[in-house]
Amino acid sequence: MKKVSTYRKKPKIVVMGGGTGLPVILKSLRKQNADITAIVTVADNGGSSGIIRDYINVVPPGDIRNVLIALSDLPELVKDIFQYRFSSKDQFFSGHAIGNLVIAALSEMNDDNIFQAIQELAALMNVEGHVYPAANMPLTLNAEFMDGEILAGETEIAGAGKTIKKVWLTTNDEQVPAAMPEVIEAIQNADQIVLGPGSLFTSILPNLMIENVGEALRTTQAEVIYICNIMTQKGETEHFTDAEHVRILNQHVGQKFIDTVLVNTQAIPKIQEKQPKSDEYLTQVTHDFAGLREQECRVISDNFLTLKEGGVYHNGDRVVQELMQLTGRPLSWKQNESN
Repeated sequence: MKKVSTYRKKPKIVVMGGGTGLPVILKSLRKQNADITAIVTVADNGGSSGIIRDYINVVPPGDIRNVLIALSDLPELVKDIFQYRFSSKDQFFSGHAIGNLVIAALSEMNDDNIFQAIQELAALMNVEGHVYPAANMPLTLNAEFMDGEILAGETEIAGAGKTIKKVWLTTNDEQVPAAMPEVIEAIQNADQIVLGPGSLFTSILPNLMIENVGEALRTTQAEVIYICNIMTQKGETEHFTDAEHVRILNQHVGQKFIDTVLVNTQAIPKIQEKQPKSDEYLTQVTHDFAGLREQECRVISDNFLTLKEGGVYHNGDRVVQELMQLTGRPLSWKQNESN
């Protein structure tokens, strides 16, 4: 296990993932005195992102849009406009978020350089920190299932309803997927690298399967922290324990690179578990502390649970409190922002 240091400087924290979990952590982390870099998956092929990707072959913008909003200090009305999704009555724009269209337009204006487009948009949106697409090109997630079947596409993989054996990435033009130098530099210079929370196979692993990202994670001196999911996920992690989540991550990267794992130990009320907001989720992740010890990681267990809008979520502030303690820095909630 890597040595955990106490930092006198502003800690450099890299958060990697996708989906709805990443913005939850970033919103709370933005209240702290930290140098934040968000590295966002670009293998999404569902919803508005997937449609835009298919039409103009751009990196799917949905996860990037949500991360930009999480780190932006624009007025709430402007954020709401950026996040607005057209209703089904608007046939031409049906289902598309305005922010997705803006990102696609900026990418086209920059000769399909999505990385440069996001840097320009981040500056316009007064983003605190850095937002980096994991790669500068659209990537396709591939999976092999335990029965030997192989499928391509995040949506198709999650919808297959079978146990996943392994995942990997491909590109449309058979290039080797690679991250921009800024992404690798952020990982190598970080004090702390945070994975998740998010879908194990379709939000977190797509970042790690980029060859130079995986290599950077194997060699970084930063403490690598995994925020384990609270619930198992249909089509991905049925019956998985927390230790199995960590084992899959270590297995795909090729070594035991997870130093610390945060696990929620607060029980979910039965009525909440039976009636989740999303049909993607099944049951609460069970604990296997012996299995976690086999993965050679430190375990921090606590109540990281919050229940809202009929769903089960991580409490971003409680998670960030642990992250900041691990850096040796005190909490520094910014004024005029609620915990």
